[in-house]
Amino acid sequence: MARPVLSQELVFKGNHIQVRVDRVEDPDGKVWAKEIVIHPGAVCVVALLDDGNVILVRQYRHAAGKDLLEICAGGLNAGEDPVEAAIRELEEETGYRAAKMVERARFWTTPGFTTEFMYLYEATDLVKTKINPDEDESIELEIVTPQEALLMIDDGRIQDAKSILGLQRVLSRR
Repeated sequence: MARPVLSQELVFKGNHIQVRVDRVEDPDGKVWAKEIVIHPGAVCVVALLDDGNVILVRQYRHAAGKDLLEICAGGLNAGEDPVEAAIRELEEETGYRAAKMVERARFWTTPGFTTEFMYLYEATDLVKTKINPDEDESIELEIVTPQEALLMIDDGRIQDAKSILGLQRVLSRR
């Protein structure tokens, strides 16, 4: 059940996120400060080649302090259709364009403190184009079998939540 919001204060506005502090009253009448990261939303893509192999991206994630192996993903631009964002991000990060993009899930990434809502897609019928990452991205592609992708989850080589969810969701359907 929604709680009454007594006040909201924007305390940070960055290029990609904002931070807001809400004063919220619980059912017992207690008032709590809730710090909320406002995020525009995002997409993630499990990209499958014609042979069934999976395209993964390895890139440095500063918050984690290391390179992570992930499925393709990126933020939504204001007013952008999620499927269009998925098509854009797939081509930017992997250099492949999908003839078929099917939504497989929608989920909150971390609802305890952020508004980020993510759309998961399965991309097939891929055509090679040209990789075109954002300026601050240095991406390496890794092509693995579905079995290897699942093993990478089990042995900890894939630690990113959206990638774990996405790979398990898509590969379990095959």
